[in-house]
Amino acid sequence: MDDDAGYAVAAWREEGRWSVAALPPRATESLDSFLAALRQLIAEGGALGFLVVEEDFFLGVRMMPDGAARLLLSDVGAALEFPLAEEVADMLEAELPEDDEELDEVEPIGDISFAADMGMPVSELELILDDPDLYPDEQVVAIASRLGFEDQLAAALERD
Repeated sequence: MDDDAGYAVAAWREEGRWSVAALPPRATESLDSFLAALRQLIAEGGALGFLVVEEDFFLGVRMMPDGAARLLLSDVGAALEFPLAEEVADMLEAELPEDDEELDEVEPIGDISFAADMGMPVSELELILDDPDLYPDEQVVAIASRLGFEDQLAAALERD
């Protein structure tokens, strides 16, 4: 992934407070490298990870304490253009759009409840994902705001 194409971050709670850290560039090279970077975080409740390709899509991951990963890809159509998104679609065994008409609609795939246990109700996440005025990076900021780590996210991205 290009250095300027987006970013990858991890967020976790310790003693009720959110921490956010930018992940190294190698974490954006593949789905495996992103998941491996998230698994290195030791947080009693697991972690959230976001990999954002600015105007195209984001990948949200809920890394469970046992190492299992729950994945949400903001747009299945990204799998036709981006190898990492294709890896996610393959892992989720998702059907890819076949024609241009299907590509006109942004359709998320995966676990829409991936962050519900951390305070992100499915109904609110659906509203964010369905908002045609929000780019993927703005969707992640909206999720961070709802969960209470928007300031930590902004600080982590400034340091990066």
